[in-house]
Amino acid sequence: MYNHPRQLAIIGPTASGKSALAIRIAKEIDADILSLDSLAIYKEIDIASAKPSYEEMDGVEHYGINLISVDEPFDVTIYMQLYKEIYEQSKAQKRTLIIVGGTSFYLKMLLDGISQTPKLTDDTRKQLEDMLRDISKSYDMLFQIDPQYMSKIARNDRYRIEKALSVYLASDLLPSLYFKKNPPQAIIKDILPIYEISIEKDYLFKRIEKRTEMMLQKGLIEEVYHLKEKYGIEPHCMKAIGIKETLDFLDDKIDQKELVELISIHTRQLAKRQNTFNRTQFKKKISAQNDTIYEKIMGMF
Repeated sequence: MYNHPRQLAIIGPTASGKSALAIRIAKEIDADILSLDSLAIYKEIDIASAKPSYEEMDGVEHYGINLISVDEPFDVTIYMQLYKEIYEQSKAQKRTLIIVGGTSFYLKMLLDGISQTPKLTDDTRKQLEDMLRDISKSYDMLFQIDPQYMSKIARNDRYRIEKALSVYLASDLLPSLYFKKNPPQAIIKDILPIYEISIEKDYLFKRIEKRTEMMLQKGLIEEVYHLKEKYGIEPHCMKAIGIKETLDFLDDKIDQKELVELISIHTRQLAKRQNTFNRTQFKKKISAQNDTIYEKIMGMF
């Protein structure tokens, strides 16, 4: 038996039907939804993020959507704070919380925790920005002084390289020593059943192609044009799949046929990475097709 608030997570590759399944279940059990999507958090990125529309939400309360502007910073630590707030609210109201989305890294951090990094001064922040202009050089420097820690990080893992570098600059400690002194603390400590949508590859690829075509029909090009005019191309979210390819189209680097092809290709590659991450990082999960997961979840209630 679970005590209120019950909470569960639905994960799976992009375009596998997670949002629709979560809304269907939420309506039947009168639950709320917390989006697990690093792009849906932004206002004005509606089509590129494939966030559910107001009509698709169908009266279900959604959190983690349309919270910040495109030019505002956002990372996993902010998401973790958001989860804490929504969890306490659900607990007070005795409501079930469904965590759903494709950014499973956030879910992993909620379960495993993350060490708090020291605050940067204005000078160290500027130094960090300067050093991150050459990510490869920064990686080599960190590897030379702390091979124990950096051997676990890929050369192209910008997030973890930036974190290691900021820790080193702010604390003057090797990252391995700092994190040993400041171990991560799990945020989710209660039972969290994790359900993963399993979907046949060819069928998923067809769904991705169809969704890409629908994004263009809904006005993806116009949306990205508006974002570029208002915010420029520097914000991190402007490098997301669907946005970066459309920016190339707007710059006449590719035609519309190539735009559709590239978004589909890059989305398929993303789906593959998501499947790999979910398979390797979540050992205790239930994987099944959409309808079977629906039945298993409803069986809890």
